Amino acid sequence: MGADIVAMMPSPTPNPVTASEPDPSRRNNLALLTSLVHHNGGLSRAQLTKRTGLNRSTVGTLIGQLVNLEVVYETAPSGEAQVGRPSPIVHPRPSIAALAVNPEIDAVTIGLVGLGGKVQKKIRFDTERIPTAKEAVNIAAAVIAGMRSELDTSYRVMGVGIAVPGLVNRDDGVVRHAPHLGWRDEPVARMLGEATGYPCHAANDASLGAEGELLFGVGAGQKNLIFLNGGASGIGGGIIADGELLRGTSGYAGELGHTFVRSSGKPCHCGATGCLETEVSQSSLFELAGLGGGDAGQLEQALRANSSETVGAEVARQLEYLGIALRNAVNTFNPEAIVLDGFLGVLHALSPGTLDSLLRSQAMDGPAGQVKIYRAALGSDLMMIGAAELAFAQFLADPAGAFPIPTP
Repeated sequence: MGADIVAMMPSPTPNPVTASEPDPSRRNNLALLTSLVHHNGGLSRAQLTKRTGLNRSTVGTLIGQLVNLEVVYETAPSGEAQVGRPSPIVHPRPSIAALAVNPEIDAVTIGLVGLGGKVQKKIRFDTERIPTAKEAVNIAAAVIAGMRSELDTSYRVMGVGIAVPGLVNRDDGVVRHAPHLGWRDEPVARMLGEATGYPCHAANDASLGAEGELLFGVGAGQKNLIFLNGGASGIGGGIIADGELLRGTSGYAGELGHTFVRSSGKPCHCGATGCLETEVSQSSLFELAGLGGGDAGQLEQALRANSSETVGAEVARQLEYLGIALRNAVNTFNPEAIVLDGFLGVLHALSPGTLDSLLRSQAMDGPAGQVKIYRAALGSDLMMIGAAELAFAQFLADPAGAFPIPTP
């Protein structure tokens, strides 16, 4: 099987050359501008001046430094009529990139994401069985080794982010428990870092998905959001509270797939019974649709083409249990948005009014009247974008520290 690939061990990436320490205010302002450009895909100097509250000459100087660092580039203003002097548009350089890895029970996906959140390359490596942590690391390292020549000549890679369906400690990158994968206490960030030479970080996949949708998707501009992702490895969740990811004591918050929804439910991998992910399942939908596997788009197409009562009844049943879990979440967290990804987004799309109706009838009037349900906008790229954001974090906090400042 593919997981028997042994990764080549490339020479480690040298530590970035650090310039003489800039003053803290300049460093912070460079970080602020870089993050704004990264998360918005391009803004004019005038927009950056307004959003940062800095004066125009300061913004101009800082943008000039970021251009010299090859972090951003500028283009002429658009042809739209403007009052006053036209303002150049500042864009993120996609050659500054991060690698993303998402292990699942049936595949390991590796992506390359440029600054600005655009997925530039994505490789899905199907596995014949559930990969062990070592096998998943070997697959990812081998794919990255195959990309190494292109990466070294065309990109400046900030690191690797790993999105894992399970309990992951962000501080050390150790997977404490990924029940569907069968992983316990696996230091995947350290393992992949040693195999590739890149800085590696790991976190829960749904938490990263929540952050990705908050920054680049339908959650943009929202402060309180619940994200639920449904895939081959069950259901995971992420909670954004007052604009920040709710992590909990050890970073395990958001496991909404293990919300209790049925007293006579099936046993779950976690050891409990009646969890959401035992009643709301991708595998049963694939089976009814006559598919041996595939992605959410293929599942939706197959289900829409199947008008049998059995399929309709199963979709309605799963939406009912999903509604129970969402009712609990809405009453607890009072979000303004719920974002559904993967096969959960498919369920919502097949019967778009059902979940709204369930929440209105079962959740408390106040929270239920304020929340809106959306399907995730980033689609199959979401986990790549979320994982890459984990790898970009240190660079975004101090872009000037990552590269030498050119001497005039």
